[in-house]
Amino acid sequence: PVKSMAAEPLERVEVGWHGLAGDRRWGFVRAGQERNGFPWLTIREHPELARYRPRLVAPALPGATEVRVQTPAGAELDVVDPALAAEFGDGIAVMKLDRGAFDTLPLALISRQTIAGLGDLVGRELAIERFRPNILVDAATGAAFAEDAWVGSAIRIGALRMRIDKRDQRCMIVNIDPVTTERDPAILRAIIRARQACLGVYGSVGTPGAIAVGDPVVLEA
Repeated sequence: PVKSMAAEPLERVEVGWHGLAGDRRWGFVRAGQERNGFPWLTIREHPELARYRPRLVAPALPGATEVRVQTPAGAELDVVDPALAAEFGDGIAVMKLDRGAFDTLPLALISRQTIAGLGDLVGRELAIERFRPNILVDAATGAAFAEDAWVGSAIRIGALRMRIDKRDQRCMIVNIDPVTTERDPAILRAIIRARQACLGVYGSVGTPGAIAVGDPVVLEA
């Protein structure tokens, strides 16, 4: 629910026209950057953000925006508590966004097989959280990078119809380990060399509806 912080795993969520209920509905704004086209504080500037664990207080509700955040030290603070913003430096402020703060599109999907395929390229297992998807699927073919072929099509997941609009072009954020916060430039280099800098896909909402863990994923002809 907070841009650039750790992801909150959900068993079920409503997906509206602007994406998953509560997804990236809060973001921290850098001092003096309020009028910038990209004012957000992210793990590029502050890798420790990945160790803050936010949770929606009522995640099943489409309009849920109340968020509590567990800090790396173990404290739990309301997302609007000034003490939380103060942990990131002077002049940082939190902003509520009704439609979310998305870099490109509201739905970011990747398959487990694609993450495993990239892991084979770099020679080690990679955490799903490194790639910050909001929908994770198992590809029925078992092959890595299967979602590339879905671009231009639509898929059904539960009650949701999702349009697959484009491949997900990656940036240096994938270099940051979400557990240790250490940077490894080999990750993005591998994606650039082997995958034209793309991994996973972006999509938009064709028909809103709820999705849940275990729902079948059906590619429309």
